Amino acid sequence: MTRSHVRLLVATTGVLALLAAAGYRAVVSPEEATQTVAAGTGPHPVLPPPNKTVVPTINVATPIGWQGTQAPVAAPGLAVHAFATGLDHPRWLYRLPNGDILAAETNAPGTDIQTLKNRIAGIFMDRAGAGVKSPDRIVLLRDTNGDGIADQRSVFLDHLHSPFGMALVGDTLYVANADALVRFPYHEGDTHIDAPAEKLVDLPAGYNHHWTKNILASPDGRSLYVTIGSNSNVADNGMAVEEGRARIDRFDIATGTLTPFATGLRNPNGLAWEPRTGALWVAVNERDEIGSDLVPDYITSVREGAFYGWPYSYYGQHVDTRVQPQRPDLVARAIAPDYALGPHTASLGIAFSQDSSLPEAWRSGLFVAQHGSWNRKPKSGYRVIYVPFADGHPSGPPREVLTGFLTADEDHVHGRPVGLALDKSGALLVADDVGNTLWRVTGQ
Repeated sequence: MTRSHVRLLVATTGVLALLAAAGYRAVVSPEEATQTVAAGTGPHPVLPPPNKTVVPTINVATPIGWQGTQAPVAAPGLAVHAFATGLDHPRWLYRLPNGDILAAETNAPGTDIQTLKNRIAGIFMDRAGAGVKSPDRIVLLRDTNGDGIADQRSVFLDHLHSPFGMALVGDTLYVANADALVRFPYHEGDTHIDAPAEKLVDLPAGYNHHWTKNILASPDGRSLYVTIGSNSNVADNGMAVEEGRARIDRFDIATGTLTPFATGLRNPNGLAWEPRTGALWVAVNERDEIGSDLVPDYITSVREGAFYGWPYSYYGQHVDTRVQPQRPDLVARAIAPDYALGPHTASLGIAFSQDSSLPEAWRSGLFVAQHGSWNRKPKSGYRVIYVPFADGHPSGPPREVLTGFLTADEDHVHGRPVGLALDKSGALLVADDVGNTLWRVTGQ
């Protein structure tokens, strides 16, 4: 171990761990942003030089939940109320054809690499509300009288393994666990499935720095697109443990084969088909620990066979010098994404709005849930935004749909938005995993 490693260990354990053990507010910030979130947003974000510090910026909001009639703040012309409350860490949503809503109550499986850095990170993630034990189930929510509030609730599937993505193809429901793609028989109106899971294919697991696996069925129902996040920030544990990760794969339902579709995507999450062009779009969380202004998360259309840079470069061909050995051959191929969403916003769920019943101004674009930062001062994200589209591409700056998750002093957070879906009436549903609530956004 070199002297620099020793200094890093002393700084990290002696400062961060002791602060956490003493119960201090989780803010350790050797640097802070020099530009606004807006500067790192749009088709041409400002990318200042990296600012790598010995101790990473850690700026975590302590969760306090929602009390009484508290709720997020909707944009003018919109209204928000709770569709369902008292859930257990709901993260991802899926609407069945009959209008029933599936919510994955889930969290990390707890099998991350146990390095010193990850143990310390775990202390702060616990304080952010992300350390709860995974419920490992999917609940079904039904609004029987159409009043916009779920009045029936049942455990739809349980004994899963950190479930996330869901997709119904015909009479088969596919679920992406953290370690495998599985399926179940489904009949319309089912409120519980007793059949055991049928495993189709293993997914990279064991180490789960980014554990969420989302799925989206192709329009013809022949394939599933599967998101698989990286095992680390920037190949911190070597590339061998990144095999099969940081990518979108395509699963052929007929043959059972899983093949790469696009690679170099650090942590892809939300998937959706753009209605005008039919292109596949994804939301991606970019890398940390090179300053509050880098690197913007993004949404992008996904080209088959394309490479998007991770870990060797970001936002196209901006080389990340932390990664060794370098791969200039891959950097030369790296494609810049379509639209930046601001640094460290943790943008996760997406939903195109063409089937929305919201006012016209909100019906030609993409809704994006921003779970919120930990590696930026001041904080970013903690909101739901709308990116307008024209001719199949983003056409202007984002507009806020829901805010008020973060308290005014930024010390505390009521909730954090994650998954999105449109209900049968076209209202926008938002999963709030810290607030344990599904919010429903409508016209006023």
